Amino acid sequence: YAPTRCAAVQTSVEQGVLPPCHHHEAVHDPQLVPCTCPLFSCPWEGHLEVVVSHLRQTHRINILQGAEIVFLATDMHLPAPTDWIIMHSCLGHQFLLVLRKQEKYEGHPQFFATMMLIGTPTQADNFTYRLELNRNQRRLKWEATPRSVLECVDSVISDGDCLVLNTSLAQLFSDNGSLAIGIAITTSKVHNAEAEM
Repeated sequence: YAPTRCAAVQTSVEQGVLPPCHHHEAVHDPQLVPCTCPLFSCPWEGHLEVVVSHLRQTHRINILQGAEIVFLATDMHLPAPTDWIIMHSCLGHQFLLVLRKQEKYEGHPQFFATMMLIGTPTQADNFTYRLELNRNQRRLKWEATPRSVLECVDSVISDGDCLVLNTSLAQLFSDNGSLAIGIAITTSKVHNAEAEM
């Protein structure tokens, strides 16, 4: 009996295998969202409106304010897998930055960075995010539409819908083991055009 968990997950967990994220979403109660914090195996589930308070109170994740911020990820030398996360509040919404270090191939760690809206996919389509690395007269930009936290971080990474850095590129932009990522959120051009009509 599991009033807040879907049967597919319960069966798979009992077998010791986690289902793919897209399979879980297909049968999951759409009113409930699993914990979006990739740092912990957290069994919490709740409504979308309380995800931010859960992340702040339970996982002590900080919120940075403003349309443009800089996030400093320290200790880049830590072994994979490692996650750095921060919440970003702007334009009346909250976004979750996830920077993950993981090995796609054994012995070859990579860094994956993405922004996810704490909201629905339809709401996420209204925004554009930009991640920017800037050091030693070199600049690297990634611009995309954020994904919704209703999707798995793992699926975003496996789809390649994120900024991907190999170790040497990450070292090129890091300073004493820290990586500064400039983050900017804007409303999308499509959304702006509709608002003007």
